[in-house]
Amino acid sequence: MAEATKITLRRPDDWHLHLRDDLILEAVVAFTARRFARAIVMPNLSPPITTEAQARAYRGRILAALPVGADFTPLMTCYLTDDAEPDEIIRGFKEGVFTAVKLYPAGATTNSANGVTDMGAVLGVLEGMEKAGIPLLVHGETTDPRVDIFHREAVFIDRTLAPLIERFSGLKVVFEHITTSDAVDFVTSAGPNVAATITAHHLMINRNAMFEGGLQPHMYCLPVAKREHHRLALRVAATSGNAKFFLGTDSAPHTLATKETACGCAGIFSAPAALEQYVQVFDEDGALETFEAFASLNGPAFYGLAPNEATITLKKIAGQVPGDIPIENAEGPKGAIKPFMAGEALSWTLVD
Repeated sequence: MAEATKITLRRPDDWHLHLRDDLILEAVVAFTARRFARAIVMPNLSPPITTEAQARAYRGRILAALPVGADFTPLMTCYLTDDAEPDEIIRGFKEGVFTAVKLYPAGATTNSANGVTDMGAVLGVLEGMEKAGIPLLVHGETTDPRVDIFHREAVFIDRTLAPLIERFSGLKVVFEHITTSDAVDFVTSAGPNVAATITAHHLMINRNAMFEGGLQPHMYCLPVAKREHHRLALRVAATSGNAKFFLGTDSAPHTLATKETACGCAGIFSAPAALEQYVQVFDEDGALETFEAFASLNGPAFYGLAPNEATITLKKIAGQVPGDIPIENAEGPKGAIKPFMAGEALSWTLVD
């Protein structure tokens, strides 16, 4: 069989994306809009997006930051808090402002201090979401300090996610940026209302990447990368063709100043080459025939949306991940953002 050197697929969507705001938003949004038609935009700004009015305003800022002629639709999410108002969320969903609601356990990741501290406090909200058909997007880690950071996803499944799904059997749940074989097994065995996103970086690196040649802050994200057998389990799931798994980059930009410091922020900025890196993974694993489903079909189907009609083409020709992305008007060299695997070679290139 001849080696594939080109792939054309329906334009994909990114089902988990951080765009931040203001100057960072303006610096990064074009990379996503070049590759993806739609993206689920995370609400963990400061302050977080908790109301319909805030979501409308943020969507407006995203659209204003797009390059002229860009064809991109941001899908907005609501940040779930202990005192969330079910009526506000349901109204925002019915009016087409909120596509989903995001659950951050308080303290789990960047700007999650306002997240849920007690699942009992949001049971009424979840009940309303289940009835209205609103998806819940879950950052799946326990924040119990007694739990090893590499085990927090598995413990979250047992303590929180499994009981939640058992109680709300009709609630649509996306287990975001899964990192373990435990999560793969859980999602695979769960009902049709449970799905998961997988990042490019969790398919490409294991936890050793954070420590190769010294501490590597640009390989630090939450959930952290895990052992090699977990990475391989993610690759099997992503390339399997199983409709429960779909693309979500979790691209999360931070400046060099906030990454390369004594207490560096968690997040990997993959937007400048994520699609090309996903294709490389599928090619390496001999699964290019399942890539369109993972990137372009499974996500829309789960969310009840039509797949995109437009297509894109990637060719197997050498490319390179961009270097540091400057932020206009930022002061000093630390005001740039380093992409995932900046400067490294790419075997696939987006051409159309």
